[in-house]
Amino acid sequence: MPSEGGKATVRFGDDAVCLISAVPNQGFTVSTSRSEAETLTVTFSAGRHRSEITATTQPQSQVKVREVSW
Repeated sequence: MPSEGGKATVRFGDDAVCLISAVPNQGFTVSTSRSEAETLTVTFSAGRHRSEITATTQPQSQVKVREVSW
């Protein structure tokens, strides 16, 4: 899934999401967090911008991208 900050690749299982890769664009850093096996968030950050890619299997497999600038 591409975003302004970079690109993340995930794999969906029956009850978990696995990170395959997270490649930040130039000037961005990347971090990941997991609240549960079903939800993974990849965050790309730079000076005044943040891109959050959230992948979840609940209630169905889906990916959301949130772009925030200030």
